[in-house]
Amino acid sequence: MKLVDSLAEQEELEIILEASKPAAPAVARQHYLLSTPFRYPSPLPSRFRPAGALGVWYGAESVETACTELAYWRWRFLMDSEGLRDTELIAEFSLFRAKVNGSAVDLSIHPWDARRSDWISDDYSACLALAAEARRREVQWIRYWSARDIAGHCGAVLDPAGLKAIELNKQQTWVCKVSATGALMRHEQDSISLAFKPA
Repeated sequence: MKLVDSLAEQEELEIILEASKPAAPAVARQHYLLSTPFRYPSPLPSRFRPAGALGVWYGAESVETACTELAYWRWRFLMDSEGLRDTELIAEFSLFRAKVNGSAVDLSIHPWDARRSDWISDDYSACLALAAEARRREVQWIRYWSARDIAGHCGAVLDPAGLKAIELNKQQTWVCKVSATGALMRHEQDSISLAFKPA
């Protein structure tokens, strides 16, 4: 709004900005919170997506697991930034509910759970190989143990066709305060405290 003088100009600016972005796959256009991972590539790999590739949406089955994963990655950002290590980082996150349907592989059950260490390792090679084979076989999503919340489960959605947002008007805003030793997450009366140790 600082750049424009009217709502019409604001709308025109939004149209210009939208046209400058990569197109989202048609099947992923239901909401920007769901389409973003299928729209923008990352130069870095993630657990089930190779560097430079599009298309994995990550979620967690519980708020605690989602917050633990989010806090860990904020902490890693702090620890990987030499000039920030002795400071604190405060960020806000919006949590929302989504549902995924379709063919899946569940890495937390037999026989896959025998390789749990592969699925939660910071070396993503086993996960990336599995995801490539899953895509080849048209598997739509992968359920797996959280690497940070040992009792929690996460989901990696490979195909946006099976992904649907639920009650987006009921998003939760969580505040995350991260330091070198841990994180505190808070939403209204709910809070989660986590301890981290630098490697």
